[in-house]
Amino acid sequence: MVITKCDRNIVKRLDDQTPLEVLRGIFDTSDERGRRLIRRSLQVGLVMDPLAHTFVAGDFLIRNVMGANEEDGSLAVGEVLREGQVVQFHVRDSNSASDDLRDVLERYQDGRNDGAPASALIFQCLGRGQYLFGVPDHDTDLFQSIIAPVPLTGFFCNGEIGQVGGSTFLHGYTSSFALFRPKSEAAVG
Repeated sequence: MVITKCDRNIVKRLDDQTPLEVLRGIFDTSDERGRRLIRRSLQVGLVMDPLAHTFVAGDFLIRNVMGANEEDGSLAVGEVLREGQVVQFHVRDSNSASDDLRDVLERYQDGRNDGAPASALIFQCLGRGQYLFGVPDHDTDLFQSIIAPVPLTGFFCNGEIGQVGGSTFLHGYTSSFALFRPKSEAAVG
C-alpha cells in the first residue's frame, strides 16, 4: 500500500483509506491464527527503495505499531514517514522469524568464497530466544549449521544494529552477527 497522507509518524491514509479500514479488511479475511498474530504482533514494513516495484524479504524496514486512533482511523508507527512511501503490514511469529534468518544466512553464505569465519558475535533481541522459538539457542544453532560451527558468543539486547537497503538502522526483534576472520597471510609483511 502507499501512504497517501501522514504526519510525522502518524499514518492517516493508505491508498486513500484509513489504516484501520485497511486492517479491518485484512483481519476479516484472515484465519484464526492470522487474527491472533494481528492482535499481538502487528508491525509495519517500510520499503527502503522508493524506485522498487517488486518487494522481497529484506526490502522492508520493520517498525512497531505504537497505537491506533479509533476516531480518525489513523495509526502511529515507530518511524518518521513520508507520503508516497510503500508500506506493508507484517506480523511476527516463530516460523517467519526462523525462515527470515535462514534466508539471510543462506544468501550471505552463497555470496562468500573466502571460507568460514574464525569466530562470531551475536546480538540478539530479548524478544527472540526461547520465548519466541520455544527452544534455547535457535539463532546460534541456525548460524552454526549454515555458516560454520565456529565459536560464537554474544548477548541479548533491546535494540540491534543492522542494514536495510544499504543504510544502517536500530532494529528490534532481530539477531545481528559480527564475523571475525583470521588476518590474511597476504596482508602480512
